[in-house]
Amino acid sequence: MSDSNIATQKSEIEFTIEGLDHQGRGIAKLKGKTVFVEGALVGEKVIAKIRKKHRRFLQAEILDIVSASPDRESPVCPHFSMCGGCRLQHFSLEKQLQIKQHTLLEQLQHFAGVQPKNIMEAVTGPALHYRRKARLAVRYVAKRDEVLVGFHEKFSSFVTDMTSCPILDKSVSEKISALRELIRSLEVFQKIPQIEISVGDAHETFNTALIIRNLITLSATDEQVLKEFAELHGFRLFLQPKEEGNLTSLWPENSLPDMAYQIPAEELTLSFHPQNFIQVNAAVNQKMIALALQELEISSQDRVLDLFCGIGNFSLPLAKYANNVVGVEADDVAICRARRNAEDNQISNTEFFCANLFTTDFEESKQSWFFKEWDKILLDPPRAGAQAMIDVIHRFNAKRIVYISCNPATLARDTSELIQKGYQLTKAGIIDLFPHTAHVEAIAVFDRV
Repeated sequence: MSDSNIATQKSEIEFTIEGLDHQGRGIAKLKGKTVFVEGALVGEKVIAKIRKKHRRFLQAEILDIVSASPDRESPVCPHFSMCGGCRLQHFSLEKQLQIKQHTLLEQLQHFAGVQPKNIMEAVTGPALHYRRKARLAVRYVAKRDEVLVGFHEKFSSFVTDMTSCPILDKSVSEKISALRELIRSLEVFQKIPQIEISVGDAHETFNTALIIRNLITLSATDEQVLKEFAELHGFRLFLQPKEEGNLTSLWPENSLPDMAYQIPAEELTLSFHPQNFIQVNAAVNQKMIALALQELEISSQDRVLDLFCGIGNFSLPLAKYANNVVGVEADDVAICRARRNAEDNQISNTEFFCANLFTTDFEESKQSWFFKEWDKILLDPPRAGAQAMIDVIHRFNAKRIVYISCNPATLARDTSELIQKGYQLTKAGIIDLFPHTAHVEAIAVFDRV
């Protein structure tokens, strides 16, 4: 059957779900073509509608459930059926972990042809109100004369009509209706496309920052409205003008943008700018740091290299136990912050370098870390992985590598390369930084053969 015929047949189709993909979508067949059914579970019979057509597959949305799976649970969010922010709320938390672990192991087998000798216990934390970093879209709907604030809908670029969000930090989760009313009350309500959220630790005054993206300059009246809102609800408030990269602090007046979070087990406090990258889940981040320290088996003689170090999230805890730690990161703003965090925490056995880790052209830069050997290495790259560094990692002669990954596919690709470089995959497991979503964070431990 051609795509045009599929598109023109009746809109409501009954499917039997035969499997799940790595995003937790149900898999069915229609005239030999794979159909991914959002929100369907294995074994279910559902009535669904085709929403998107692709050359090799179709995407469908559930309209009704004819027979439900025993694994199905009632979503905690009333906006789950529309919102694209969470995809797995209809699974139990235990089943979500199983899906994520299966995704990790399947990718390792597919790309690297290997399974870890030991599967680590999943690292978990609170499943609700855990998200301390987020970007919320803003959209004015003229037909209703309303402003929507939230995540994008499934299958579209529209913004979900939501009034709360159970995964956002509590300081924001019940304030979405208030944010909608706030933006609509502004003179420039059609020129605000995004609100970014950044949350520090609760011991801070005004520990939640709102960064409002404004495409045109705000009037004094609008600025006053925003100040009053921020003061009333206890928010820090920043503006990000269209043509400027830097933020303008609006409330509290004349305050610095610095925020902070603690790593209590190591008696550390890390400051960060609201736009710096930090791990979105504070509780799981604490456990992840502890696990990385445990698996690296740091001794007081070890020289440790922390690649993609950010503001020092792993570097500074590592420095508590190692002889010395060097952190490398492409973002010079993050490197400056890492150096400052080391100084503020009176840690003197660290160095930080700014370098593009997606290339291997370090000979010209003459950065000393690239020409040394290291006892242990920690990798925490973005979704693209660490391929360029894996290509040269053998020169560091590290005994053990711990790899924190936010993309199982690039982790698996890099695992294949590490095996060719003389390492074996000793352990691997998932880190559930994003409960209720299909996002899979993982940890892998490699030992030199």
